[in-house]
Amino acid sequence: MLQAVSTTPEVPDQPSSRGSVLVAGDETITTEVIARYLRRAGYDATVVKDGATAVHAAAALRPDLVLLDVTLPRTDGLELMRRLRVGDSSRPAVILLSEEDHVTERIVGLRSGADDYVVKPVAPAELVARVEAVLRRLESGPTPEPTLEFDDLRLDPTGRRLFVDGIEVRLTQRELDLLLFIARHPGRAFSRDELMHSVWQYSFYTDASTVTVHVRRLRAKIERDPAQPRHIQTVWGIGYRFQP
Repeated sequence: MLQAVSTTPEVPDQPSSRGSVLVAGDETITTEVIARYLRRAGYDATVVKDGATAVHAAAALRPDLVLLDVTLPRTDGLELMRRLRVGDSSRPAVILLSEEDHVTERIVGLRSGADDYVVKPVAPAELVARVEAVLRRLESGPTPEPTLEFDDLRLDPTGRRLFVDGIEVRLTQRELDLLLFIARHPGRAFSRDELMHSVWQYSFYTDASTVTVHVRRLRAKIERDPAQPRHIQTVWGIGYRFQP
């Protein structure tokens, strides 16, 4: 049975072992179908229909991931995403749902910190696959791994922390995943499609522009001069490589 919420929800007694997902959208039939698919896949799914309730639900349930419709009534979806994520070390991952199929809209959403951006309508099974890909790294504890040090950069894979010139820099989950992957293979050039497959784990996802967006955001955070990147270099005609 689906759990539709119109007021501050209660924490479920027995959450799913695969994780919890908060579905925020005002299209009742669509959100309930999505929730049903998530439950069948083993997730605890909670449905809310407005921004205020989404904030209360996120605080009470502390979901692993939020599926957020950016067109919630009387709500700025991007501002709501920031409210769900800012200032909380255990903030949930976020997948944005939108009717806007424009590159600019996707770039704005990804730059604002979304882990994925999905254009509606989307098949519920595909959406579940995207949820699984985003949450896959959370299903088991990290294996202890030595700290990676590259002159001005220090990456702590186990603690999932980045320090630039000794100062901690906050990254989104996907930004850190991307940086860790290329830093573990210094000097090797990867195409955007290879990065989509290895980092996002979407063999079916063809819009590799999300890699470009995440690289741009990473450069802005770790490079002394993002216009002349020292660490995340462009390999023309191929993609990117990490230079120690």
